[in-house]
Amino acid sequence: MTDLARRKLLKAAAIAPVIPLASSLSLPAYAADFTYKFGHSFPLNHPLHVGLVAAAEKTAKDTNGALRIEVFGAAQLGGDTQQISQLRSGALEFFTTAGLILSTFVPVASIYGLGFAFSDYPQVWRAMDGDLGNHIRGAFSKAGVVPFDTVWDNGFRQISTSARPITQPDDLKGLKLRVPVSPLYTSMFKALGASPASLNLSEVYSALQTKLVDGQENPLVVFETAKFFEVQKYVSLTNHLWDGSWLLASKSAWEALPADMRSIVARNFNAAGIAQRASAEQLNNSLRTSLATKGIVFNQPNHDAFRSALKTAGFYRQWKDKFDPQAWALLTKYATGIE
Repeated sequence: MTDLARRKLLKAAAIAPVIPLASSLSLPAYAADFTYKFGHSFPLNHPLHVGLVAAAEKTAKDTNGALRIEVFGAAQLGGDTQQISQLRSGALEFFTTAGLILSTFVPVASIYGLGFAFSDYPQVWRAMDGDLGNHIRGAFSKAGVVPFDTVWDNGFRQISTSARPITQPDDLKGLKLRVPVSPLYTSMFKALGASPASLNLSEVYSALQTKLVDGQENPLVVFETAKFFEVQKYVSLTNHLWDGSWLLASKSAWEALPADMRSIVARNFNAAGIAQRASAEQLNNSLRTSLATKGIVFNQPNHDAFRSALKTAGFYRQWKDKFDPQAWALLTKYATGIE
């Protein structure tokens, strides 16, 4: 071997170990691997599910595969009620659903869902990203679960029916209407004269199909992804309330993760939530046109008439007495027309 060849060989041998060493230093190393479940009840084609899957995939990449979060949608792990129990017991590591549903164990989570409290998204996000949202996050923490900073968007809710449109409060009298399992929903629609029936989302299509209920209320994106247009005819754009999905972690599962891994999870899921807000709003705005081509008939009721009916029925006064004064003061800091 010539001197030149020998020098090239020694140079290659000296350099070779440096390449994998440099690569490994750029990736996190953990003493243990984690496989966590993330449950929810939204359809698998819903923007929320899509966003959760993307955040989970990025988390797996950013932790070099040490944390794998498997997302189970469409109530594969049970209805909302069952998944809440699993989360609180530690059997489920992550869960998300609407705040009004979560109020069954954290009552203040429903406070922003009072009928006609918010009129647009800027008003909503000022409240949820501000003092009202922080107050609710504190209540979740006291209840033994870990809330994420970003509330995801479920959208403003609309009423759908099979027999007739809802144009005024009197049209709701006696209507069998599916509502989520939440005291506030039941109270609001009783105040408007309807006959609310509390059902988990996974049960709604069948209930509409068999005429167990006459109608339901949901954002258009849920109406479309759950295929309710197959069993409903009219959608009344009541915008009667806005609700968002809170991402929650089991406290024991969260604390079992290394601190830097928790930071990665929080960063990815909060960022995905901001992106989901934009995509959900855009989709809700476009669905009126596409649903009309499927035979859905839309109408635009007078929102003030419904708010006035709730005031007359004492709905706002009743719920003001149920919430602590600080929470109510924070709500009225952002909301209008509910007193």
